[in-house]
Amino acid sequence: MEVELSKSVADRLENTKLLFLDTAPVIYYVEKNALYINAVRAVFNWIDEGRITVITSPITLSECLVHPYRRDLKQLQQDFIDLIVYGENTIFKPIDHIVSQKAAQLRANYNLCLADALQLATALTAKCDSFLTNDVDIKRITELDVIVLNEIQAM
Repeated sequence: MEVELSKSVADRLENTKLLFLDTAPVIYYVEKNALYINAVRAVFNWIDEGRITVITSPITLSECLVHPYRRDLKQLQQDFIDLIVYGENTIFKPIDHIVSQKAAQLRANYNLCLADALQLATALTAKCDSFLTNDVDIKRITELDVIVLNEIQAM
């Protein structure tokens, strides 16, 4: 099924070749969240078509799996693992000492929680062009283009 990319989403992704996927957009896509499905489906179509490559991390995987583990939803667990770790045009980037050091710098500079700092550090060390999230607080980071789903939804 072809999904038309809204102009605002296309405009935000136009100069992005390497995109970091934060947790919320992945959950919205896999669980087909009614409020965000059109925007995230458009993004994932670009990924599937090879127009952009995405970076994911162990933080994204861990956060996405909490609900499926609590509810013993085995198929949903596998859906998240398949998408985040093995997805088409997806690179699962481990957290190493370089990412950890960058995360510490980000925490010191921006007073971020550890999970957000690790996500951003992973994106920065992977040289991502943009960071897709729904956490508006992350927009205060100046080192990276932060795309907030709520903002492209409202455009």
